Amino acid sequence: MTSRLAHRGPDAQAVAIDGAQGVHLGHRRLSILDVQGGAQPMSDGDLTIVFNGEIYNFQALREELERGGAVFRSDHSDTEVVLHGYRAWGDALPERLNGMWAFVIHDRRARTLFCSRDRFGKKPFYYRHAPGLFAFASELSALRAHPDVPSSLDRVALRKYFAYGFVPAPLTLVEGVRKLPGGCSLRLDLASGRLSEHCYWRYRVEPDAALASRPTAALVEELAGLIDRSVARRLVADVPVGLFLSGGVDSSTIAAVALRQAGRERLRTYSIGFDEASFDESASARAVAAHIGADHQLRRLSVEEARARLPALLAGIDEPIADSSILPTWLLCGFAREQVTVALGGDGADELFAGYDPFKALRYARWYSRMVPRPVHRAICTLASRMPVSHRYMSFDFRLKRLLRGIDRKPALRLPVWLAPASEMDLAELFADPVPLDEVYSEAIEAWENCPSDDDVDRASSFFVDLYLQDDILVKVDRASMLHSLEVRAPFLDIELVDFARRLPSSLKLRGGQTKWLLKEVAATLLPHDIVHRRKQGFALPVGRWLAEGRIGESLEVPAPRADVWTRRLAEHRAGSADHRLYLWSEIMLSGSRALEGLRPAQAVQ
Repeated sequence: MTSRLAHRGPDAQAVAIDGAQGVHLGHRRLSILDVQGGAQPMSDGDLTIVFNGEIYNFQALREELERGGAVFRSDHSDTEVVLHGYRAWGDALPERLNGMWAFVIHDRRARTLFCSRDRFGKKPFYYRHAPGLFAFASELSALRAHPDVPSSLDRVALRKYFAYGFVPAPLTLVEGVRKLPGGCSLRLDLASGRLSEHCYWRYRVEPDAALASRPTAALVEELAGLIDRSVARRLVADVPVGLFLSGGVDSSTIAAVALRQAGRERLRTYSIGFDEASFDESASARAVAAHIGADHQLRRLSVEEARARLPALLAGIDEPIADSSILPTWLLCGFAREQVTVALGGDGADELFAGYDPFKALRYARWYSRMVPRPVHRAICTLASRMPVSHRYMSFDFRLKRLLRGIDRKPALRLPVWLAPASEMDLAELFADPVPLDEVYSEAIEAWENCPSDDDVDRASSFFVDLYLQDDILVKVDRASMLHSLEVRAPFLDIELVDFARRLPSSLKLRGGQTKWLLKEVAATLLPHDIVHRRKQGFALPVGRWLAEGRIGESLEVPAPRADVWTRRLAEHRAGSADHRLYLWSEIMLSGSRALEGLRPAQAVQ
């Protein structure tokens, strides 16, 4: 199992075995902090830990624990802080941690295992619980190396994969295997085998109306201070640190703050560019680097070079996600890893500060559903379907057809339908039976309806943070980076910054059609106006064109009944009569997943 994780921890490997209690702990280490003193599994008396991640407030916690009498053996290991912290605070420990983590602590005296995952699930945790067995791992493929883990696809999870483009926690694509959701802990009683789950944190939008009346300058100062402190925490490492720089406002803000703190001599910025203009952000990245004085490293690739590397990515991918930006993210991580072991990025800002286009689209969706009769909507959809297909980045026809596909749905379904790789008709064909959308999108409906605020922007933020961020964006970055043994840190997900963002009224996030309004006010103190206010561009490659030209997916074997759907959709896509890039890419990623090799066909849903 640990050998399957060698890419996640290339620097050391060790195990700890307690035969009397039947506990076997394995660990692969990527050395970041206290290279000499942080070896794992780490034991202290009756406690042993295996830990993946970084605790950014470990120094403050260590000082508090030392005042309480804890004696540390390591010089500055955050792993040992977690170990002593558990001894002092027990199950309440995760609430005190600021960082990203997945860990398991074996308490020999209490005969228990305590497992925890960070608030946003930045670090993965898969597990299998059955009579006489509790097995866990950082990746599904490693867990499947255990002989008692099942070998059949989960049909419900497979449906949700095609509906969302990812598998929402706690489901996985393997029957009987679960993901521990972010913000949750597990306790296993070794004597009885009883497993209990506790959610210690959930993202809740709780807007404070008083913030809207505060002077803008005061809000900018507070948010800038939170970003400053978050970046400072994430620059702590005993190995080289770098910065991702796309040229967008999020990564540019982080880079500007980090360089101001650490200097050009210590930090370099990294980006990759492509020869197709609509997918290339390198000019913006260079402009930002020049403005902030960065030692900028740029690698340019042709889109054909990028495509040629797709098989290598597929060979290493674990549980699949249908987000095509995983390919350029993986390429960027490989480039940065040539010089650094840690990189800081801008993930989380779009979800917390309303940065995506659907935040704006929701305003028009309510009006549209009230004013446009259904027959008129169907006629508009018919006309839109006749528009020529363009494979340029976020072309007008792509955005319009996506908008129309979900705009007439009930509010809780609009976001997932807009983002879905497969339409409702596709899902029915793929699984040879109708798929009730309320069932397949149950997690999205729950996130929307359980939001304490009735504001559409706030509810959308709940959806994007609870689902899209945790099960797509952070999974993508974790897998892409760890395949190169690179640790990526997200300053926008600092818990202090998150607590501030979730209290902001939506008018401070989306104002007059301007997304991320308050964050951009902060960015305006650091960056040029044209960078702060340029149109948002995602990290993408022309997979739609590749599919249309037969450059990918040519020899893909898709199992029945999906094979017929694949063949028809691929033919329509190549003929230019429809744009099926998202569905077709999701099949490619599914077929390439090493975590699913040798699985039996999914069982029928009862």
